[in-house]
Amino acid sequence: MEVHYQIRRPVALEAHFHIRGFTVLLGESGVGKTTLLKALAGLVPAQGTPFPGLPPERRPVGYLPQDLALFPHMTAWENVAFPLRGPGRKEEALKLLERVGLGEHAHKRPGQLSGGQKQRVALARALARKPELLLLDEPTSALDPLTKDQVVADLVDLIRQEEIPALAVSHDPALARMADWLLVMGRGRILQEGPPGEVLASPKKVEVARLLGYENLFPARVVPGGVAVGQVVLTLPLPSWARMDQEVWLGVRAEEVIVVREDRPLPPENVLEGVLEGLHPEGLAYRGRFLGPVALTLLLPRHVQERLRLRPGQRLRVALKPRYLHLMPSQAGEIA
Repeated sequence: MEVHYQIRRPVALEAHFHIRGFTVLLGESGVGKTTLLKALAGLVPAQGTPFPGLPPERRPVGYLPQDLALFPHMTAWENVAFPLRGPGRKEEALKLLERVGLGEHAHKRPGQLSGGQKQRVALARALARKPELLLLDEPTSALDPLTKDQVVADLVDLIRQEEIPALAVSHDPALARMADWLLVMGRGRILQEGPPGEVLASPKKVEVARLLGYENLFPARVVPGGVAVGQVVLTLPLPSWARMDQEVWLGVRAEEVIVVREDRPLPPENVLEGVLEGLHPEGLAYRGRFLGPVALTLLLPRHVQERLRLRPGQRLRVALKPRYLHLMPSQAGEIA
């Protein structure tokens, strides 16, 4: 499904993109993600396609708002039956709850259901409209962090089983990794779209890289065989668009900064020597700050730290493997 919308209020934006399978629209708060979703649902004035000019009640759209908007005084089946008409409403609602795995919870009210179960009720209610498009607003925001990944994975599996295109807006990079198609949105526009693996590995703009978790980003200049970051020259394969002396951005993920072991030979390229300023646990990893010719944030898996036993103030070497270094133009639009 191709989308091309222009919106003036409450956020000015123009968005042209594709929805392919389970599509995730990633962006920071305030860039217009929810406004775009509401425009597709007909709840915000907009011009464009699909569904030009149709009022909300005539759009073949199933909408799951962030708060899910379930009626607390109704049972699960009554919530699902709300958009249905005719004497077979209850039977159809019960069948929809069976489809989302909640048949045995049909007579419970929302207050008796978990966050994931509430999402399934909202999905069943959306499916009752026989939609051509599903819209999900921040589907991970109200979930328990301990169970979020599994709950969302189950929800995405259900949506794929229905074979209905879906657009989920979020600021959660974990959701982006579950997508069939990924969109990255800046203020008022789509910055990049494509398969998640391609977008996550090769952001075309520094704005996209920041949104996708690149913590180490540096202005640089193209030189023969690589780039100069300040006084340091780093070797890497240059993309086809790069030109000598061109100003660029260099990005490397924190987890791809490699600590060089003392008992191993030095890598042939991009070895930097400096001091570990700080190191602290973060989940099952350790986050540190390397101060050297280039200051870097690094993220060590727990098993690596248990082997190396690094400590703040220690001198060490790090290596930046050429294949993990990513270049982006300094201005938008320079990549063909």
